Amino acid sequence: MPAAGSERIRFATVVKMADEGAMEPNVGAEPEPRGVLEPEQVVRNWQEGVDLCLGIYQHLKEYVPAVHCSGSEVKSPEDEQAYQILLQTLEWFLFGETPADGFAKLEQNNGSSQLCGRVFKGGETTYSCRDCAIDPTCVLCMDCFQNSVHRNHRYKMNSSYGGGFCDCGDVEAWKTGPACKKHEHGASEDTANPANQLPVALAERAQQLFTIIFRYIVDMLIWTEDKELPLGLQPREKTDSYFCVLFNDEQHSFEHVIYSLQRSLGCSQREAQNYTTLIDKEGRRAVKHGSLHSCQETKLEVFNITNSVFQSPLRVEILHSTVVSHQTFALRLLLWLNQVISYSAGLRQIFCEVVLNQEPGSDQPCLISKFMLADAKLWKGARKVFHELIVCSLLMETEYKRLFAIEFITHYKQLQLEFVEDDHDRNVSVTAQSVQIFTVPTLARHLIEEHDALKIIIETIIELFSEHMDNGKLHFQSYSQDKLFRKQMVLYDLKYLLISKPPLWTDRQREHFLEGFKTFLKLLKSMQNMEPVNRQIGQHLEIEPEWEPAFTIQMLLKCILSVIQEWCASDEQVLLRAYKECHRVLSQCSNECNQRNARKQLNTLTMCGHSISLKRYLVSREPVSIHLPLSRLLAGLHVHLNKSGAINKLEEFVPPSEFQVEKLMDYPLRCLVLLSQVSADMWRRNGFSLVNQVFCYRNVKWREEMFDKDIIMLQIAASIMDPNQFLMFVLTRFELFEVFSKSPVPRNKDVIQQTNVLIEEFLHHIIMVVGERYVPGVGLVKKDEVTLREVIHLLCIEPMPHSELAKSLPENENNETGLENVIHQVATFKKPGLSGHGVYELKPEYLKYFNLFFYHYYKSQQTKAEDDQKKRKKQANSNEALPPPLPPQFFSTFVKVTNILNCDILMLVLRTVLQRAVDSTGRLWSEAMVQKTLHLICMALQEEQRQLEGGVAEEDVTFDVYLKATRVGSSAVNAESILSLLEKLKHVHQLDAQKDMINWTLQMFDTVKKLREKSSPCSVTEAGSQKTNETIQDKDKAERKRKAEAAKLYRQKIMAQMSAMQRNFIESNKHLYEKATEAPRPGTIRTEEDSAPTTEDSGVALGPMQGATATEKIILTCILCQEEQEVKTDDMAMVLAACVQRSTALSKNRSRTVTNLGDNYDPIIMHSDLSCGTHVGSCGHVMHATCWQKYFEAVQNSTRNRLHAELSFDLENGEFLCPLCKALCNTVMPVIPLQAHNLDSKDTETIAQMLTLPRWLQNVSARIAGLNISDTKEKESKQIQVSSVSWKNPVEFRSILSFGVQSPIVYSKSIVEMLQLFATAVYRVGLKVAPNEADARVPVMAWSACAFTIQSIENMLNDEDKVLFGSLPDRQGISLKAVLQFAASQRTVASPRVIQKHLTRLMSVFVPQMDVEDTWSILDIDFFHLLISLVLAFPSLYWEETVELQPSDISCAFNNLYLFHLVTMAHIVQILLTSTMDCPMEQDGEESEETLSATELYETLREYTSRSLECKPHGWYLWNCVKCGITPFLRSSALFFNYLLGVPPPEELSKDSSEGQFEALCYYLALPTNLFKLFQEYKDTVCPLLQCWCSDSSVQSFLKGDRTTVRYPRERNQLMELPDDYSSILNQGCQYKCSRSSDDETKNLALCMFCGAMLCSQSACCREEVNGEEFGACAAHAINCGSGLGMFLRIRECQVLLLAGKNRGCFIPAPYLDDYGETDQLLKRGNPLHLCTERYKKLEQLWQQHRILEEITRNQDANQIVFAFEWQQF
Repeated sequence: MPAAGSERIRFATVVKMADEGAMEPNVGAEPEPRGVLEPEQVVRNWQEGVDLCLGIYQHLKEYVPAVHCSGSEVKSPEDEQAYQILLQTLEWFLFGETPADGFAKLEQNNGSSQLCGRVFKGGETTYSCRDCAIDPTCVLCMDCFQNSVHRNHRYKMNSSYGGGFCDCGDVEAWKTGPACKKHEHGASEDTANPANQLPVALAERAQQLFTIIFRYIVDMLIWTEDKELPLGLQPREKTDSYFCVLFNDEQHSFEHVIYSLQRSLGCSQREAQNYTTLIDKEGRRAVKHGSLHSCQETKLEVFNITNSVFQSPLRVEILHSTVVSHQTFALRLLLWLNQVISYSAGLRQIFCEVVLNQEPGSDQPCLISKFMLADAKLWKGARKVFHELIVCSLLMETEYKRLFAIEFITHYKQLQLEFVEDDHDRNVSVTAQSVQIFTVPTLARHLIEEHDALKIIIETIIELFSEHMDNGKLHFQSYSQDKLFRKQMVLYDLKYLLISKPPLWTDRQREHFLEGFKTFLKLLKSMQNMEPVNRQIGQHLEIEPEWEPAFTIQMLLKCILSVIQEWCASDEQVLLRAYKECHRVLSQCSNECNQRNARKQLNTLTMCGHSISLKRYLVSREPVSIHLPLSRLLAGLHVHLNKSGAINKLEEFVPPSEFQVEKLMDYPLRCLVLLSQVSADMWRRNGFSLVNQVFCYRNVKWREEMFDKDIIMLQIAASIMDPNQFLMFVLTRFELFEVFSKSPVPRNKDVIQQTNVLIEEFLHHIIMVVGERYVPGVGLVKKDEVTLREVIHLLCIEPMPHSELAKSLPENENNETGLENVIHQVATFKKPGLSGHGVYELKPEYLKYFNLFFYHYYKSQQTKAEDDQKKRKKQANSNEALPPPLPPQFFSTFVKVTNILNCDILMLVLRTVLQRAVDSTGRLWSEAMVQKTLHLICMALQEEQRQLEGGVAEEDVTFDVYLKATRVGSSAVNAESILSLLEKLKHVHQLDAQKDMINWTLQMFDTVKKLREKSSPCSVTEAGSQKTNETIQDKDKAERKRKAEAAKLYRQKIMAQMSAMQRNFIESNKHLYEKATEAPRPGTIRTEEDSAPTTEDSGVALGPMQGATATEKIILTCILCQEEQEVKTDDMAMVLAACVQRSTALSKNRSRTVTNLGDNYDPIIMHSDLSCGTHVGSCGHVMHATCWQKYFEAVQNSTRNRLHAELSFDLENGEFLCPLCKALCNTVMPVIPLQAHNLDSKDTETIAQMLTLPRWLQNVSARIAGLNISDTKEKESKQIQVSSVSWKNPVEFRSILSFGVQSPIVYSKSIVEMLQLFATAVYRVGLKVAPNEADARVPVMAWSACAFTIQSIENMLNDEDKVLFGSLPDRQGISLKAVLQFAASQRTVASPRVIQKHLTRLMSVFVPQMDVEDTWSILDIDFFHLLISLVLAFPSLYWEETVELQPSDISCAFNNLYLFHLVTMAHIVQILLTSTMDCPMEQDGEESEETLSATELYETLREYTSRSLECKPHGWYLWNCVKCGITPFLRSSALFFNYLLGVPPPEELSKDSSEGQFEALCYYLALPTNLFKLFQEYKDTVCPLLQCWCSDSSVQSFLKGDRTTVRYPRERNQLMELPDDYSSILNQGCQYKCSRSSDDETKNLALCMFCGAMLCSQSACCREEVNGEEFGACAAHAINCGSGLGMFLRIRECQVLLLAGKNRGCFIPAPYLDDYGETDQLLKRGNPLHLCTERYKKLEQLWQQHRILEEITRNQDANQIVFAFEWQQF
């Protein structure tokens, strides 16, 4: 049944009954059994009876249906109790005493086992040691791995598919360290037989009971009758009680099944989902209980709903309730048996004997075989329990494992045939046990030797593929993908069987292996020349043929072919006989093809005096196949013959007359020609099918057994044939014979192009045949040298990460590439940065091994490598020639291959190519052709040089390339020598890029000439030639150096002339230059001062000493229209793209997350834990308001017609992407310039003397009281009484206005609209409500967003250890300034009276006598939020009914000062109350003024708290608490007043040094460095406040320990701490048990990186319903933990899931890297992973800087997917 979203999954297991609501209660229920007897009485009756089996069956017949008469799984206590009684009865019989005593004795006498045998669940983490494991299937469970030596080795982590078991303790699975510490002292298999140590009576009873019970289990679980039971179990009377059982299938989706169940059963969607989930998990589920008629109606209803033309109906069966009851109990008995035998090795052995015992004289298989053969008919639950029983019993004992393996291989073919027809996964099929059997080396060899396992498996493969046969060849043009996949599984079994070759061979083993080998050759024969292709001419191929199945089989055979060759090579006799048999079968194939072409006559071809006779065959016109496994196997065996030395005995097995090497090489050659013709675009009408085949043919996954073997076969032919005949044969197949034997003049441009490419490919193949010697057995090289060469050439393309290198290298049977053995020798590792991955760079000394025509290069790779190498040489000012490196020596039997370089035909070809290039008038040549010709000439000269330098006398040197190349040709066409043609090539301008190579070739000629003309010993000649070469190279180098210096002088001269021209232009156009310097860059802000300040800058932001500021002049460029505009308050608005989002990034308190947002939520006060705030961010890009509106409308219009397109933004919520940087935005905020502030010194001094804090508070109180009175009809009842203790003299209502007022700033209509738009967005997002401009909470949310944004920035600067001023990025600085000016302009958004009411409530913290309903504890207030709200709301006190006024600059200065002082004092009290619980040790030294003041204030607080503050900390400790606790508040305040007023801060706040930072903050904020002086200066005013604050009930509760609160400095929020080793997280996941889940299945766990909660992602157990919608565990958790944002580490996938709401999310790599600096998403490579602190910090910054939403958007834009994820389901 396909999973949700159409991905198909498989269902299965045990019958789960429907809930009572879905059933008809007790319809025709079974009659109650007779009174239940005690277990010992039942056992006594059994023992006294004649037939024990009959007695047990009678007991089960009577009591099993009664327990399950309700049809449900045993859930109720009554049913469970009855169920236990049945099992206890069996245990009583087994032990002959109480089960508790019997199990205790077993446990006491049972020793620990050396084998672990833990059965893996699906998804459970397993570990494999790359150093010690015999093969990759040998794995350890988490516990064994943690306690083993392999933990410190090179290990791999993987997720189990389920069904396997831990190999700890298996000596055949590990080279070293077979057992962990837990199992190393366990009992070995050499100890006494445990079954003999059991009491005789117990052993006899166990044998009897196990035989009866297991036969009952087998009979019931494979029972096929729906309405009847086997004899002996039939009830006394049959009832009308049935179950309608729904089974899984492979066709119907989750949604379809849910819909069908809802309609047919009339159940709710939730019930239908539960049914479907259980069917998915268990395989079948009873969805209806009732009479036969009602069940038939339900079945018919399901059939009608699900049956359609496109798919078959759901499978529904009606089972009698007694059948269901017995099947359920049988399944429970399987679990019970597994539990019982786990107590004793002796019982386990008895059980194994019982299930493997075959009755004498019976044709019926043993019980385990009978059960095994019915496996495909069982549902998944039954299968899983059965397989686990096999693992825990038969596979835990070596002898019984052997016997079971024999049974398994006996029925292997039938099991595999049934598996192919099955629809369950392989991990729930008994055939999956093959890996546990065939990977045991001794057992595998035993099965091959004694039971023909190799032959059986291969015959099974042939039979499975027989339906795809067409005239004896495989043909996959119409096939079922699922069935083919199942058939391919048998190839894995073949690989497992051969994974370990025998150390010693026996004659019997040889015979049986060769029998299997012959059968294997039959399979390869059916693949030889399968699916041939014909070149399409004239018309394009209409239907692309299927090609993937054949290549998939070839890929699986790659490893098998390699292993079979290793098996053959391990014994000389086997190798020779296998070679003979393979040659015979290949010859048969060739003869069959020749018979079909019998009419073709032999043609004799002549060239250069050499002739050859062969039948005409054109690849371009006749069928050709890429699949030649027989030819390639023979080539591989031939190489092993060379390596072993057995090649000398080959003639005894294959006479030379039968060898016929031309026939052997013909088919591989045809395949290589096909490859060349595809490169020449001759097969372009054959479509992508052929292109893909050619790509795979050379791909690393296939090339070892395809392309490489074809080259080897050509090398074998070249080593045997005459070189001239060999080349003539190759030329003929390339269809180039006439090109070089005549002088053709093709006129067709396409034909010329194709011919040129074919010549290039021909030359390339000759280079490969002669030069590719890095194959052990072909060249004198070792395996590591082969890998080293591959790595060198890969790194010559570009620096590569380890994973890319590993993917580009072929793997052996153990999935190893050998990369680690050589990589550090040839490359240096470059560590990764914050992104990307670490790469390996080739060491310079290995560049000399670069071969431009390396045979594993694709053309693109070759071009890239060539460009890179030439660039390196150019930078080093060296010769750009890329000569061939000197190859290793050939093996002795392949030495003749080099004769190709010395033969007449090749000389003719090379001379012809050079002649055509020199003429340059013809078109039958190309630069690539000449390049390869030069390469071949150099290779030939190198071979001659090697012979000459080998000490051989000149007359004995057989290699005479030099003589032939300097000799004049034999015909008029080729009259010139190769050497003379090379000299002429230097003057062909089309070959300028090859001149260095031509010169290098000429130098080689000169070197060989000197060696041939030697008159002194070899060493002297060698030194002379080396000196000559060095002289030539020195001359070339000097010439290059001279040219480079001349070019440098020329560039300097040109630059000097340009500079002079630039200066002259500036002087002559000075006025233009001056204007140009004033022009701002696009998108930047420039400020100018309208007038210089009248007073010097004091560096103080508040009070009478406040520094003066000038009006800010801002000139911006719109990113949309590119027009400049000066931002003014009365002009058109300029806006910043902005993103508003809710955030919990500053809070560590996850329990207080505000979720009840809405109309009733009051945001006036932010709680001190900052549980959830509103953050405003911007990318800093500016637009005209009108331009943005047009842009947004255009986006809406363009997406309206793409309703089904997946967008990364939500237009309905006002979201859009920034037009420039594509950052996600959901609103815009206007840019408002700062206004000038200038205080007159005389007025300031006068007001400072008059306006003290008490007087100021009186004025404020009177003003608030008057405003409230004027706004109320009943004035007397609403007056605010002022305390006579603090303020005895009443003051006038308008006295506050006497200290200075001024007219407010008037904003243009455009700016007001944008202010309202932004305010509404903050309100809407911050409160999660619909937009409402009239809501009184709009200004409060604006102030709160401003405060939270500043705190986030301060938190970020502190975490990154950056200075407070000068380190913010431009976009954050611009954004912060705009947010502050927006928050300060709320009078344009809200009515004055609304803001005045907010101010009244806020001021009640400091004027407790105000008659307001709000009462807040000082412990629960975040005072920075309070400060922002007070400062920005305070100007509302100056508003009059008829006149709009605002405070003057002087009034603002004093208002801000006193508000700040009040808030600061309150915060100090808050810190002292929460930070003095633990009294530290006494500090040495004298007490300072601060410490004395702190002690004094603390004593006052103790007095006001009724001595609840019992501890008396030292003064220095109190001062330190206050200083540390208040610093974040002061830093945030400094940022606030700086961006609000524009007063420059002191220089100390812009320096990296922390020294003097606190003093500078105090100075800037007009605070004394001894903060306690505020309490002394304002003592009369503050004392009543202290008394009020301390007497609050919340404070008293906290001091008594009844509640908790935030301590200061507030603990910085961080991501949860992750372990260094990723295996620790995997282990944590393995140990996690979900409290909501009843099963033990491994969950897809996710770890919340915010709070550390472990969640079951995408699992039904932890799904939650939020506001009527269903959410996955992660999405639901993110709502509370991150206010909709989430960051989760998906443990099994090793990736981080970012969530933002229900429709947004993305995956990014986890911050774990392997030793090669790479991440490993989905644990595909499985290398050990360690935490990268830099990437972890980057993730933390992503969260704390509120960029998760931006990251998700960018990721979704960069990775467009066809089907969107349902992120809310995670």
